[in-house]
Amino acid sequence: MSSHSPEEPVPDRQQKPDALPREAVAAPSLPQTLSGFRIGVTSDRRSEELIAAFQRRGAEVTHAPALRIASLTESVTLQQETNAVIASAPDYVIITTAYGMRRWAEAAETYGVWPELYEALSGASILVRGPKARGAIRAAGLDDDGAAEDERTDTMLDMLLQKDIRGKTVAFQLHGMLNHRQVHRIEDAGANVCTVMPYTWTKPAEDSDLLKMINAVIERQLDMVTFTAAPAVEAFLGVAQQYGKRDDLVDALQSDVLTAAVGAVTANPLADAGVEAIIPDRWRLGALIKKVCDHLESHHIVRAETAHGAMEIRGHQVRFPQSEAAPVRLPPAPLALLRELVMANGAVLSRDELLAVLPHCDSERALEMLVSRLRKSLQISSVVQTVVKRGYRLAI
Repeated sequence: MSSHSPEEPVPDRQQKPDALPREAVAAPSLPQTLSGFRIGVTSDRRSEELIAAFQRRGAEVTHAPALRIASLTESVTLQQETNAVIASAPDYVIITTAYGMRRWAEAAETYGVWPELYEALSGASILVRGPKARGAIRAAGLDDDGAAEDERTDTMLDMLLQKDIRGKTVAFQLHGMLNHRQVHRIEDAGANVCTVMPYTWTKPAEDSDLLKMINAVIERQLDMVTFTAAPAVEAFLGVAQQYGKRDDLVDALQSDVLTAAVGAVTANPLADAGVEAIIPDRWRLGALIKKVCDHLESHHIVRAETAHGAMEIRGHQVRFPQSEAAPVRLPPAPLALLRELVMANGAVLSRDELLAVLPHCDSERALEMLVSRLRKSLQISSVVQTVVKRGYRLAI
């Protein structure tokens, strides 16, 4: 139980325990580890932090929120739910998110019932989903009796259901939407459930921005898409389904466009679609940023020594660091051709070999045009050599 008085105001909710350090945001420059890469950001809340972190490391960022978070602080429904929790004097309280707890406490202050809600919560056994939710509970002057080690709601419910909760009342703070299966698990154990939804997920007014991002993924114009909430993944796939593009989207995500998720829970809908996401060890925004940087730098920068010096392929960008030639951003087709030549390491690739692996290139004439486009784009055209009657090679 807390040592704070329930009449004390809830501590400043502008504090963001997982925000980037102020001095990092103010730093004049960072190593350009993401230079050349194009990254799609689908989050709404805290998207500015994610976008700024990627841009300051050199990435080009596209932003299209798959869902938006709408606070329900002024909602009559939330007020009724809060009053119901107070009246029920719950035996157990489940807190799934720090954001939800902060919004709920703010709403209770607005309604003028924070002391009553504090008393109701302090008399209950509180379970939290993870350290961030624990931090929000403690910031409100309360203590918890346990947290899920893997930060999953189902694990937290497993902890609850180890107890005899027949005839007990459980207050359940929802994560933006009602999960009937989770509520039924508690009810099936004989408990009464009071759900509280301090915020909800809403679709953007239009699908246009998200649809543009979906098309960019399908056309391989992005190197990676990031997700910070499972409902956003479901909305992303759902919009693609609505416009008949889901299969093409999933194909791109399974092959050429990477996905990164803030945690395993967020990645679950991707896994269900057969897409493997990059996940940081710690399910935090800062850890996600570091994971993206480390992964792209370690696994998706192609370097080759050519007759014209070192060459780097960074995402869709090609540059010759030892040359005065400016970095060039290649369209997907010429980029795919250059990657094949680099992987051959100076060996000659026949026209038939290239036609077999290059998408949307189905004739020798189309291949010749593609080689011409690549040479013109690179400025150093002789880096791609024609070997008469045999094919093409990278000049090394």
